[in-house]
Amino acid sequence: MIQNNADEGFLFLADDEHAPITPMHDLDVWHLLIVDDDEEIHTVTKLALNDLIVLGKRLQFHHAYSGQQAIDFLLKQPDTALVLLDVVMETDDAGLQVVRRIRDELRMEELRIVLRTGQPGYAPEESVIKEYDINDYKTKTELTRSRLVTSIISSIRSYQQIKTINQNRLGLQKIISAGANLLEQHSLHEFSEGVVTQISSLIGLHAEGVLCAQIEDDGSASDRIYVLGAAGHYAPYIKCQLERLENKRIVEQINLCLLSKRHIFTERDTVLYLGNEKHNAAVYIETNRSIDAADQQLIEVFLTNISIGYENVALFQQLRHAAYIDPLTKTPNRNEFIQILQDTRRFEPDNMVAVLVDIDHFSDVNDGLGQEVGNELLVAVTLRLIEHFGISCQLGRVGADVFALVGPEDQLTPSRLKAVFSTPFQAFEHSLQVNATFGLCHLRDSGEQGMVIMKHVYIALNKAKKTLGVHHQYYEPSMEDEVSNRLNMLRKLRADFALDKLELWYQPQLCIKTQKVVGMEALLRWPHQPNQYISPAVFIPLAEYSGLIVEIGLWVLEQACQQLQRLAEAGYTNLRIAVNVSMPQFRSAQFVPSVIETIQRYQVAPHLLELEITESVVMDEPNRVISALQKLKSFGIKVAIDDFGIGFSSLSYLQQLPLDRIKVDRAFINAMDQPDGGLIAETIINLGKRIGLQTIAEGVETAEQLAVITQMQCDEVQGYFFAKPLPHAELMAYLAEN
Repeated sequence: MIQNNADEGFLFLADDEHAPITPMHDLDVWHLLIVDDDEEIHTVTKLALNDLIVLGKRLQFHHAYSGQQAIDFLLKQPDTALVLLDVVMETDDAGLQVVRRIRDELRMEELRIVLRTGQPGYAPEESVIKEYDINDYKTKTELTRSRLVTSIISSIRSYQQIKTINQNRLGLQKIISAGANLLEQHSLHEFSEGVVTQISSLIGLHAEGVLCAQIEDDGSASDRIYVLGAAGHYAPYIKCQLERLENKRIVEQINLCLLSKRHIFTERDTVLYLGNEKHNAAVYIETNRSIDAADQQLIEVFLTNISIGYENVALFQQLRHAAYIDPLTKTPNRNEFIQILQDTRRFEPDNMVAVLVDIDHFSDVNDGLGQEVGNELLVAVTLRLIEHFGISCQLGRVGADVFALVGPEDQLTPSRLKAVFSTPFQAFEHSLQVNATFGLCHLRDSGEQGMVIMKHVYIALNKAKKTLGVHHQYYEPSMEDEVSNRLNMLRKLRADFALDKLELWYQPQLCIKTQKVVGMEALLRWPHQPNQYISPAVFIPLAEYSGLIVEIGLWVLEQACQQLQRLAEAGYTNLRIAVNVSMPQFRSAQFVPSVIETIQRYQVAPHLLELEITESVVMDEPNRVISALQKLKSFGIKVAIDDFGIGFSSLSYLQQLPLDRIKVDRAFINAMDQPDGGLIAETIINLGKRIGLQTIAEGVETAEQLAVITQMQCDEVQGYFFAKPLPHAELMAYLAEN
């Protein structure tokens, strides 16, 4: 197998000098697989080639001792350049079977194969060599070191040429695909990625790089430079500003290229200028070596041919940006920012946070100072956010007065966000001090889809807006459960209301002097399970928020009028019924006409119907409420104010309201057990008498409380001491006994 007496022995030449071996990375070596069942062949082959450098790279040796081992290795190491393959191993044609599997099964067309055999009688068929693209075939006896080296160099050159051609084809396919599919959402980024890949393959490198452009999202000139396409570990920075790469070398080289409008070739990297005065870009490639003159010419020819294509794609991108860029702030709109969230979640899920910034009471600026001032304020807020977070984070405008940010969680903190609004904003001649509410969501706590992330941030924002004294909230899964439960409860409420499952109960109201029933308050009940009811404190706010309270309120009004009819038929002709009215009902243009129409339809005396409003309803929109109540009062309907003194009382509005009765809230009744606890209740009762209004205390549960309010000369009372809220049948029985 080995001719030791040959002038050029297979291995052991007296004048061989082996250079010292230094460790190399995978990209700096050629992977060579030795396949032979003879251990000595592995040893002598490695020794013979150990100091060989081919096209600037050393050889990385791998070993297999059977055909199956060879196949298993190639499955794990698909970028193997060359296989030195023994023909005869476990079987006479084991090597040939490996060749067939490499080409037919593994589809490895770039891999080069050199066949060796120690038994010339088992030479492969000529058809096998032709059919399966075998580089060389030698018997081991004729393989001197120089011949082996020649075969290795020839094969590796062939491998590199085939791989370069394939890379060229892949890069061109990306560029052609981007040009032919301009209507694709990210055609510019696909085109840019293709340019980076193609240039790398042209110069025979597996290089990584980026293509950046000094282009504003609306196509106008801008000092901000964006990453349009990238390959390798730079891919996550597509669509980001160049500074986010946090690589000073790349930033400086790209800026120099765009400023000088020329190519830059160094021993470390290559920066190429692309485009024209209107649409210019720079391609940065990590080469880690100088590019020879021939490759430089090849690159320049390539860039000349694709520059028109880049200009066309850039022009189309301007049209596409009109659908994805907010025209006022020149930042991504909602659609684009959702995609940014999705891309960030995909590439950088850890330690990143999404934020929504909602400007408080922005509509007041538009209404009071005009839309132009409002727009100028939005631009000022945009610039301030960019000033604070522009380099590390991405910004967008996703609503009329809502901005979105995504970036590192150590940057987008509540304190730093609040600091943005610590000083006034200048909008034309106006200096405006505005505040904001923030919703935040860690990307690792959210889903992979941009829409899901946006939904979660909005959940946090809404939670913050509904919580008094809180200006920010982080998203928690329990919040979504809460929202889901509310939606389910609202759907159930709508369904049960449609099926007439809601009930109206009545709590008697008594004259303190006579201890006789003078009326009752209608109270809504929602059965949940047998003998179980959902608290009105839970479902009434939900009905008000959804607007369903308007329909429910009309139903309650009709039920109350029907009850007045039944009371009259039973001989109780002077008992009144109080019905609670909420703010959404007052906002309905049909509220006043519907109340009057219902009373007339059921032919009940208007003075027997009393509308109860809370102080918070009055203070919400006082003019609207006062106007509606005055119309109803003129028709003969009574009006009572509930929860007086609980909210922000305004005596001026109290004098304007057409009231008949003031209710002393149960909170003041419960406080009577404390020192001076009855002072507020007594003040309200005295106030009512001074302005000619009846007073009624609610929530009276003990004889002691009754004695105190009797001494205060309160007119009427309701509470558990006398009766709980009762359904119709129990109410009629109670009236018969009292």
